[in-house]
Amino acid sequence: MTDATLNDDLRHELTALLDKAGIRAERGLVTRLLQTSLSLGVENTDRLDLKIASAALQEMHQAFLLFQPFHHVPKVTVFGSARTAEDDPLYLQARDVASALADDGWMVVTGAGPGIMQAAAEGAGSKMSLGVSIRLPFEERANTIVAESTQVVSMKYFFTRKLMLIKESRGFICLPGGFGTMDEMFELLTLQQTGKAEPTPIVLLDAPKGTFWSGLRRFVDEYLTPAGVISPHDLDRVLITDSVEEAAASVTGFWSNYDSLRWVDDVLVLRLVHAPTDAEIESLNERFGHMCASGRIERTGPLDVERAAGDVVELPRLALNLEQRSVGQLYALIRAINDLPSAGGSSAG
Repeated sequence: MTDATLNDDLRHELTALLDKAGIRAERGLVTRLLQTSLSLGVENTDRLDLKIASAALQEMHQAFLLFQPFHHVPKVTVFGSARTAEDDPLYLQARDVASALADDGWMVVTGAGPGIMQAAAEGAGSKMSLGVSIRLPFEERANTIVAESTQVVSMKYFFTRKLMLIKESRGFICLPGGFGTMDEMFELLTLQQTGKAEPTPIVLLDAPKGTFWSGLRRFVDEYLTPAGVISPHDLDRVLITDSVEEAAASVTGFWSNYDSLRWVDDVLVLRLVHAPTDAEIESLNERFGHMCASGRIERTGPLDVERAAGDVVELPRLALNLEQRSVGQLYALIRAINDLPSAGGSSAG
């Protein structure tokens, strides 16, 4: 059911309902939600399908409420096994990297369960932790830190939980785990590979001298890349390390100069904190000009659509017509931008 198919009486009733509820902002989107719900009823949708749709919307609503007060606080999500014991070196790695990031002003998001999730929540502390738990018949219960906090939401479905574990975060740290951790890690890589998510630092953190993630790299290098099922640069966006300090610095350093991006038709606009010099832009073209489908990497002011939206118009910008197959190398370009002398720092990874 769309607006075009609504009869006049129903359209007026929806308008009156929005007025009565006091809804003024984003009325078009709220109307679409109501129309979709009505369509599910009109079309005699199966009861199970209705339960799935209803529960998913309710869960997302609760999660949105949980995250809303912390919208402007940077967040990092930590993934890892629920079965990791407290005396495992991986537990200490998760605790320590979460502590380091929390000390730097980052909130730590976890799946709110035991093991690695508890370690990360412990390291960050209750005030700097957000939990998105899953209701299972066994194994995964909210850890004691999260259980005593109001900063947690419980979900029935993995897909809504995964959405909220990813949606708000500006960095991700994955420690070794089983099927669930692998699913979360590959979802991250898929979203980045396909361009469905903006570039974000992803760290695969191992135990000191551990080989878990290096085994993944060997599999990628020996099987996936030669088979042509992924591109050679697809894993370049990932840092594999056993260093807590390097992991934390990789997340925070990614945002040291790079701020955000926006596509405007075929033009990719990169918003920065520090304006690069002419010589630095020339150097970027020498190193990354092959990523352009046409033209060069150039300095630009805010484009018209950015000005109209008030989209961080105060920040300096670079623009390029990115060759879509070069999206994997975009991370290398961002790291290089962060390392420019004009930025006064290093991307740390």
